[in-house]
Amino acid sequence: MNDAQYNPYPAKRQVTYSKNGMVATSQPLASEGGLEILKKGGNAVDAAIATAACLTVTEPTSNGIGSDAFALVWIKNDEKLYGLNGSGPAPNALSIDALKEKGITEEMPAFGFTPVTVPGTPAAWAELSRRFGKLPFEELFEPAIRHAREGFPLSPVLAYFWGNAANRFSKTLTSAEFKPWFDTFMPGGKAPAAGELWKSEGHATTLEKIAQTKAEAFYKGDLAEKIDAYSKTHGGYITKEDLAAFTPEWVDPISTHYKGYDVWEIPPNGQGLVALMALNTLKNDTFGSRDTDQTFHYQIEAMKQAFTDGLHYITEEKHMKQKVEDMLSDAYAIERRSEITNMAMEPQPGDPSSSGTVYLATADGEGNMVSFIQSNYMGFGSGIVIPDTGIALQNRGHNFSLNPDHDNALVPGKRTFHTIIPGFMTKDHQAVGPFGVMGGFMQPQGHMQMVMNTVDFKLNPQAALDAPRWQWIKGKTVQLEHTVPEHIVRGLLRRGHQVEIAPHDGAFGRGQIIWRDPETGVLAGGTESRTDGAIAVY
Repeated sequence: MNDAQYNPYPAKRQVTYSKNGMVATSQPLASEGGLEILKKGGNAVDAAIATAACLTVTEPTSNGIGSDAFALVWIKNDEKLYGLNGSGPAPNALSIDALKEKGITEEMPAFGFTPVTVPGTPAAWAELSRRFGKLPFEELFEPAIRHAREGFPLSPVLAYFWGNAANRFSKTLTSAEFKPWFDTFMPGGKAPAAGELWKSEGHATTLEKIAQTKAEAFYKGDLAEKIDAYSKTHGGYITKEDLAAFTPEWVDPISTHYKGYDVWEIPPNGQGLVALMALNTLKNDTFGSRDTDQTFHYQIEAMKQAFTDGLHYITEEKHMKQKVEDMLSDAYAIERRSEITNMAMEPQPGDPSSSGTVYLATADGEGNMVSFIQSNYMGFGSGIVIPDTGIALQNRGHNFSLNPDHDNALVPGKRTFHTIIPGFMTKDHQAVGPFGVMGGFMQPQGHMQMVMNTVDFKLNPQAALDAPRWQWIKGKTVQLEHTVPEHIVRGLLRRGHQVEIAPHDGAFGRGQIIWRDPETGVLAGGTESRTDGAIAVY
C-alpha cells in the first residue's frame, strides 16, 4: 500500500515504517508495552494481548478489565484470517419483564448495574493466547502490571477526557454503588491532570490474578465472587453463574469485495456489517477527488442507508430476522444505490430479503497481524467499579431495546448490538493489514472513510487518518470536522444536508492503521493525530 508516500493534510506525524514489528495505539506507553513483548520473541498476538492489558491501565477513560473485545487475526503460516467475538451476553436474570417490575419500560439505563452484561475481555485474552500465542500468558502482563503498580503520567488528551468524565459523574453518579469509581479514578477527590501520576494497586493485583490463572480467576475464582457479591449488594443482575458460563466464540469474518480489495469485519452482533453495506453500495462508483461535496454526499447517503438497516436489523446473528448474506448481496446494494439522488434524504430501513473504546493494531516480522478492539462504553462504562480490584464494568446492555418486537430486544443470555469493530483488508488472498477507528457509532463510518481514503484516493496510512472526517447523526443531520474545506460545507448545504460543524475533533473517533507490503514485508503505519496516538517499532 505505498501508492502515495506523501501526506496532503496538515498532520502531527508522518507515516511510520518498520520491518521487524509494529504496534499502533492511542497511548504511547501501551504501544511500548506491546513492543517490549515483540522484542522478547512474542508474536503479533502476544503483543496485542500485552498492549490491550496496558490500555486498561493507561486509557481507563475508554476501556477496562470489565470490557468486551473483538479481534481479527491474520496468521501468516495459515494464510487465513480468524475472528474472535469476546462480547458477553445479558445475565440470565435480566429481562424486559424484570425491568418492568422496577418501572423501567422506555430505555435501558446507561449507568449502574442494570446495563452490565458479562465482560468478555479477560477470556478473549486467554483464548487468543491459547490458540496463537508464543510466550507464556503470564509474561504478557508484566508491562501493564508495572504501570498499574508504579503509576504512569497522564497524557494530554487522556487527561482531558478523564476530567470531563469526573465532572459529569460527580453530578450524576451520587448513589452508594458508584463510590468505588471515585475512590479509584478520583484519588484525593479530583481527576489527575496531564503529567500527574495515577496508579491502582487493586488493578495491578487483578491483572496478576488473571495472568496467573489464564483468566479463570475472573470467571470462576475470587474475582468472580467479588463481582457477584457487589452485584447482589446493589441489586444487580450479573452473577457468578453468568460469569462461569461464558466463553468467547471463534467466528468466520464477513467481507465485501471493494475495488480489488476484500474488506473484513466481525459478523453480527457487531456493527461491522454497516461499514460493509455502505462500501457495497458505492463499489461501482468512481470518485475523481476526495475533497468534493459530491464525494462527501454519496458517502453520507450510503452510510445513512446502511446504518438505518443496521440499527433496525443487527443483533446477535441467531436472533436476526434478516440474513447477513442478503444484506450484503449485490442485488440489495444495487437497489439501495438506486435510491440515492443528488439531494439529502430521510433514510428508511430497506428489505434485504426481497433482493461503540480502544483500538490497537499489531504486526510482527513473520507476517502475523492483529486487529483488536476492546471497550467499556460511553467512556468509563457503567460507572461500577468492583471495590479494591480496579475492575470497571462495561454498560453494553444500554443498547438493548425494551420493545419485545425489535430484533435487538433484551433477552436473557442474548448478546446485544455491539458498536466495537476491528477491521482488516486483504488483496489477492494476502494480508494488507489491520485498521480501525474507535468511537461508538462513528466506527463503521470511520471504517468506510479509511477504506475509501486508501483504495479510492491512494492515501498512505497517516494521510488516511489525518484527512477531515464526517459523521452522520440522524435524518439529514451530518456533523463535519472543522477542517473540512468551506466549499464542501456549502455544497452539502445546497444538497439539503443539515450541517453541523463540531466544536472539537473528539467526536470523530481515533484510529490506527498498519499496512504490510507483501513483497518486502515492510510495515507502514499511521496513528491518530486527534489523540495521544503512538506507533512503536523496531
